[in-house]
Amino acid sequence: MPKNSKVVKREIDDDVIESVKDLLSNEDSVEDAFKKSELSVNDSEDKEVDVEEGSDVEDERPAWNSKLQYILAQVGFSVGLGNVWRFPYLCQKNGGGAYLVPYLILLLVIGIPLFFLELSVGQRIRHGSIGVWNYISPKLGGIGFASCIVCFFVALYYNVIIGWSLFYFSQSFQHPLPWDQCPLVKNSSHAFVEPECEKSSATTYYWYREALNISSSISESGGLNWKMTVCLLAAWVMVCLAMIKGIQSSGKIMYFSSLFPYVVLICFLIRGLLLNGSLDGICHMFTPKLEIMLEPKVWREAATQVFFALGLGFGGVIAFSSYNKRDNNCHFDAVLVSFINFFTSVLATLVVFAVLGFKANVINEKCIIQNSERIVNLLHIGNLSRDVIPAHVNFSSITAEDYNLVYDIIQKIKEEEFPLGLTPCLIEDELDKAVQGTGLAFIAFTEAMTHFPASPFWSVMFFLMLVNLGLGSMFGTIEGITTPIVDTFKVRKEILTVACCLLAFCIGLIFVQRSGNYFVTMFDDYSATLPLLIVVILENIAMSYIYGIDKFMEDLKDMLGFSPNQYYYYTWKYISPIVLLSLLVASIVQMVLSPPGYNAWIEEKAIEEFQNYPTWGLIVCLSLIILAMLPVPVVYVIRCCNLIDDSSGSLAAVSYKRGRIIKEPVNLEGDDTSLINGKSPSEVPSPNFGKKIYRKQTNSPTVDTAPNGRYGIGYIMANMSDMPESDL
Repeated sequence: MPKNSKVVKREIDDDVIESVKDLLSNEDSVEDAFKKSELSVNDSEDKEVDVEEGSDVEDERPAWNSKLQYILAQVGFSVGLGNVWRFPYLCQKNGGGAYLVPYLILLLVIGIPLFFLELSVGQRIRHGSIGVWNYISPKLGGIGFASCIVCFFVALYYNVIIGWSLFYFSQSFQHPLPWDQCPLVKNSSHAFVEPECEKSSATTYYWYREALNISSSISESGGLNWKMTVCLLAAWVMVCLAMIKGIQSSGKIMYFSSLFPYVVLICFLIRGLLLNGSLDGICHMFTPKLEIMLEPKVWREAATQVFFALGLGFGGVIAFSSYNKRDNNCHFDAVLVSFINFFTSVLATLVVFAVLGFKANVINEKCIIQNSERIVNLLHIGNLSRDVIPAHVNFSSITAEDYNLVYDIIQKIKEEEFPLGLTPCLIEDELDKAVQGTGLAFIAFTEAMTHFPASPFWSVMFFLMLVNLGLGSMFGTIEGITTPIVDTFKVRKEILTVACCLLAFCIGLIFVQRSGNYFVTMFDDYSATLPLLIVVILENIAMSYIYGIDKFMEDLKDMLGFSPNQYYYYTWKYISPIVLLSLLVASIVQMVLSPPGYNAWIEEKAIEEFQNYPTWGLIVCLSLIILAMLPVPVVYVIRCCNLIDDSSGSLAAVSYKRGRIIKEPVNLEGDDTSLINGKSPSEVPSPNFGKKIYRKQTNSPTVDTAPNGRYGIGYIMANMSDMPESDL
């Protein structure tokens, strides 16, 4: 027996006696003393880190300066480029105003409940996605890593779009705008219009040739586009400077980046409504086509849009909410941000179709003038008799109604010879040309703005709005990468942010090649859709069935001060998993049935043609999906096989237990009496323990307990060998 064994035994006995005195004398001051106390196994570096309220960890964690700053951050993250160029396209394609019905239903069924779920777990556990899902179930800790990888993939190409917007923004300070007219090519004898531009349009030519200088296929790299490389570098510098201090630096920028797009959208709406033809566009947009609404494809696309519009699964929502106070009403936040997102989409749709209605009216007028000249020529050469033309029609100032009347008459009379070079000029036909994504922002909208009075001003405003929309989403995406890594691996946020942005810029150079636009399409189609769906399904299942929906509802009641409606209970447990699984199956079926490919710009024809990916391209597409989901099975296998030594005292020794994050002490000399377990508040007294340790003697039938936390989570010094890992 060691010489000092009696001394050690005496010290332990003294601790126990003193602890009993504390139990008897200080029971009334439990809450205050608990908040000020610190439970430690020893006085050396191996300390238990408590994430409950009042601990050092919570005090050191950054916090939002105000509730408004937090709401603007969540709005900036969820409201992105998709609200401007994806939602209007889906409305037009899927029944106009009727599309809003399935969208609203799915927003209530899966959107708000899942958004509320992510907000609440982030706020409750106060960690990024890696820490949150390790807390819920260590075997499903790979969910957090998968979210980080998907965020990184999305950040790679999303910032390229910001770079494109910066390029157009920089080119907007000139009159006329550089994409207003086709350029002239001069040779020794004469000048002529650039053939590629003449076959397409001025804005289309400028986008594909001047901005992207695009190649004819994904296999033709063509080298770097130096203009876009500089713009991409500028975009990453902006993101890095804004995020280098985390929310302490990005939070202040949110006031501008989140609010400025609304100022621009409202200005565009007011200006658009004053333009000729804008009401035609809005009426066309919101005219419901009820028969289309019943198609399954409409509901699938509405569910996908709801899913991505709120940023579910990225980890940005969890990261932002982890900087909240624990008693923040995150249910109110979830409903507020979700409906702000929805109304922003509707506002953007109004703006887009008011402007496209004006553009369609301009194109329609040109069409009428050109076809009227053809009719006059037909009358002069005698192919048409003047008698068939109504007397009131004046071809020098013909209206759309008169032209359509003449067109119908000629079509009936000259049916065998029709069309005689004539075309119908209908605004509806122009508005039915569905445009989305870059085609809407950099071609259709830019063309419309060339017809605006003071067009450079509106162009500057529009592309500055796109930059701000993109930056708001990028802040949340980068936060979804850095916050979990900083929380888990304890690295300096400044160094991590700079390293992440530098690495992303280097990898992102593949997107600023001449073939870069095709890689953007590839990443957009395959790097996020399926992986994010699987991540959110696993999140839902982990919270509802592994952690336990009843426990979670109790946690919400304790955190919010009221019980959430039972609607959320049944939604999380039954409805959301079924809807998400159905959406996953539908997405896989669509991906299998649709040939993997991209639209390539053919310079000789000046049109887009669909091309299949080469073999290496298919391998890249498959690799993106596999790499994003690989952490989930890898972490599961590691946890099941105990391949990580949790007693090493390293980062791997961080265990996530119920209500706490514990760094397990090293070299306890066989003493298994200092492990920690959770117990409900009804089963234990509420002592004031100060800095004492409550030990359970080996094989003892009784258990001494430490005080309960604010959320009804106590600490038991007991063996945990019989405790299942999923019991948090």
